[in-house]
Amino acid sequence: MKALYRSKAPFRLGIAGGGTDVSPYSNLYGGAILNVTVNLFAHATIKPLENGKIRFVEIGEQIVEEFDAVSQLPLEGPLVLQRGIYNSIVSHFNQGQPLSLELTTSMDVPSGSGLGTSSTLVVAILGAFTEWLKLPLGKYDIAHYAYEIERFDLQMAGGKQDQYSATFGGVNFMEFLEDDKVIVNPLRIGNDILQEWAFNTVLYYTNQRRASSHIIEEQMENVKKKNNESLEAMHKVKEEAFRMKNSLLREELYGLGEALNISWINKKKMARHISNEFIDQIYDTAIQNGALGGKISGAGGGGFMFFYCPGNSRYQVVRALDTMGVGKVLPFEFCKKGLTTWTVKEK
Repeated sequence: MKALYRSKAPFRLGIAGGGTDVSPYSNLYGGAILNVTVNLFAHATIKPLENGKIRFVEIGEQIVEEFDAVSQLPLEGPLVLQRGIYNSIVSHFNQGQPLSLELTTSMDVPSGSGLGTSSTLVVAILGAFTEWLKLPLGKYDIAHYAYEIERFDLQMAGGKQDQYSATFGGVNFMEFLEDDKVIVNPLRIGNDILQEWAFNTVLYYTNQRRASSHIIEEQMENVKKKNNESLEAMHKVKEEAFRMKNSLLREELYGLGEALNISWINKKKMARHISNEFIDQIYDTAIQNGALGGKISGAGGGGFMFFYCPGNSRYQVVRALDTMGVGKVLPFEFCKKGLTTWTVKEK
């Protein structure tokens, strides 16, 4: 019987500190981020082949690429993530010898939606390879390996939080230090508090996909040039990550809305195009209808937003956002588990 090697990795909401995980800020000042994973996933399945072919199938985008099995694939085309991961696995773990396989991937949310989609997909694919080839990789190893493939092999601009949140899962307070050192501190949050936090959070997809690289590159440039307004905003965003972490540990949810609002005000100062008139309209609508605070998830410019709506105010906020007729509210729960892999026998 043949086997299929599957994996899934959860997407995350960046609650506070977003952007401080990006070099050179994290190297110069140290970054800190609070995030939590949700029950929306990137999926990967590897089917070993015996025909000397490589086949990539991306379900959501309906893209199929097929090659002869070679040691290195060209880093171009729509499925460059898959190509880069394959190249690295062959080089580092298969003595440069080609692998014949079919890799099928899918995501529960659109790419470019601000939930760490690219990095989470990389983690999921690495998980499938780890399951298949029995690679000796722990959680920190997989997260750092995913980061290296994206940032160095593929030269994609971005930070470090997404790879670690997808691998570890749950509520994490992460610290980012010089020389790419990352410390993941899982937070032990009581189930009642976690359920209430999720109930009070409205997740809204703006229906606008965005490329985050230009926003991240501007943030990096602002740090290099020591742009005072941008730097001060990043310092304050980091402070809110510490404040929100302490509030959660004390089981004090009422401060989350105010903290999110402060974070959003400062996040918009970190780079242009993080927000726009459309995003500001969505935010104002949520606040006017009972949300205490919220922010965009990820670098900005589009994708998902989320709002903290205490009591039963979520219902009015959802109605008001639905009335706008532009995006949609997605039901979700927080997810405590990170990267998961398994093997299934195929008849």
